[in-house]
Amino acid sequence: MNSVRFAVDNAESWRWNALRWATTQHAFVMWFASNGIEYPNNPFPDRLCIGAKRVVSFADGDAFSALFRAHRADPAFLVGYFGYDLKNQLEALDSRHPDRLGFPEIYFAEPEWVIDVDPAGIVTVWGDGDVQSLRMAIDQHSFQPLQQTLSAVQCRVSRADYLANVERIRQYIKEGEVYELNYCVEFFAENVILDPVATYEALTRRSPMPFSTFLKLDNRYLMGASPERFLKKSGNRLISQPIKGTIRRGQSPEEDERLRTQLLNSEKERAENLMIVDLVRNDLARSGQTGSVRVEELFGIYTFRQVHQMISTVSATLREGVAWSDAIKYAFPMGSMTGAPKIRAMELIDELEASRRGLFSGAIGFVTPDGDFDFNVVIRSLQYTADSRYASFSVGSAITYDADPAQEWDECLLKAQAIRSILEPATTSVTAG
Repeated sequence: MNSVRFAVDNAESWRWNALRWATTQHAFVMWFASNGIEYPNNPFPDRLCIGAKRVVSFADGDAFSALFRAHRADPAFLVGYFGYDLKNQLEALDSRHPDRLGFPEIYFAEPEWVIDVDPAGIVTVWGDGDVQSLRMAIDQHSFQPLQQTLSAVQCRVSRADYLANVERIRQYIKEGEVYELNYCVEFFAENVILDPVATYEALTRRSPMPFSTFLKLDNRYLMGASPERFLKKSGNRLISQPIKGTIRRGQSPEEDERLRTQLLNSEKERAENLMIVDLVRNDLARSGQTGSVRVEELFGIYTFRQVHQMISTVSATLREGVAWSDAIKYAFPMGSMTGAPKIRAMELIDELEASRRGLFSGAIGFVTPDGDFDFNVVIRSLQYTADSRYASFSVGSAITYDADPAQEWDECLLKAQAIRSILEPATTSVTAG
């Protein structure tokens, strides 16, 4: 790919206009955004990928190996995602719930255009086409917002059923089946018409996050506000940053600091976080050099617009002779969204949850031409299928034996708040069914 640089007066405005133009002209669009948030080991770049110059085929065999082979044959910039249900390729597992959204289990493409925009307004464009024509099309693009039709948000699980399932998980833990399980519930709205870019923009304003993503794949969209990194490779260094531990923001500086301290000192949240850190250490050890796995930060507290989160950082050095794709494969799905031990946790997730996870709790990201990569965890993300007018998002929490079912339900509602606020009419409230 050739690269061209130019300057624009307003980086944010230009980039949003580029996204609007891209979604009207192309079937595949991927957007990554840091929202100006500092994050250890850096957040996502501010990057827009437009069009599918080449789509990776996953028709045969192991999807992770297929991605590696496609990249090795033509070392290009690839963007895409791994859906949660790829777990069924990795272990003797299945997914019994219907697929209501229709995203492929995995999708990766080499974009026609890759556009980076820095805060100072310097735009760098990679592509083989006429950059001047591309810039002119974006600069001259005018848009009319799509008239939206909103609907009341429903929950796939009633509060009573949720509380009962948490008690069942506690019993499984007591019996030694698992130590911790990430239990999730789906919120959804039917017969909705959304303007995906406007909806994503509203979500970004409401909940700016360091691993924010927008995906268009034909008539399917994902609008994401993820705070969590799944796995990053830089050179031979692997970095995973699991999140376990959430508390709301305070209404005053004093309350906010009190809640932050409460999260930091919570024995329950620290126990949950430590269990997942141990799981991540084991996952990275499968691809890392012996003795290279280390916990760089334990129980770090980071503050976002809606919540405080407890984040730990685990790193390793990729073992010589191990493919970069195997590092992803050995850690997928991420422990923060499954539980421990991982395989039994995934079996119980399918038994207890009422929806197929699909793209939720998968990973979205990119692979560079030299084989580095960065992937988030697909959480706090709204999925929308325009053809069926179905919108869906899921939230969850880690259940340990000490879990209070009512508090876990409240945590789910807290995590759902940002998307609910933009998805449903102001006069409606969530119903549970």
